[in-house]
Amino acid sequence: MSERKHPLPPFLEERIQPLVYKRWLARKAAAHLKRDRKRGYENITGAIYRDAIHEAVLQSDGKDVYTGEELNWCLISTYNNSDSESGKHGYKAGFALLPTVDHIESSVSKPGFCICAWRTNATKHDLSHQAFIDICKKVLEHAGYRVEKDS
Repeated sequence: MSERKHPLPPFLEERIQPLVYKRWLARKAAAHLKRDRKRGYENITGAIYRDAIHEAVLQSDGKDVYTGEELNWCLISTYNNSDSESGKHGYKAGFALLPTVDHIESSVSKPGFCICAWRTNATKHDLSHQAFIDICKKVLEHAGYRVEKDS
């Protein structure tokens, strides 16, 4: 993958090194490709996934697509499983705004991704966008809030 094809997004300049972004992009593409191949998406390549994830990063402008929160891009590629096991919840909580890739509207011929916080992605899990909105609304209403959609 060339840096020219996937240059460091402008909002990441002076925050992380281009090589860190390049490695993160390659790892995320490989992980999603491996998962999707098990689901029968055999015609999609790693290059297509890297392109789609890079486009999602650009579209995000560095923010969680669902909450609008600024993501902590300095956290990419810093999570340590052994530290997580010893630190339990406290360690993981520090990664709430870690940027992650959420699979949306994918098909056998074209992947769809968006960027959100690890906390958001864990909460949303495999729900559709509308199902996620519906459950968030129920949680808020149960807690005593009134939820109205802006027109």
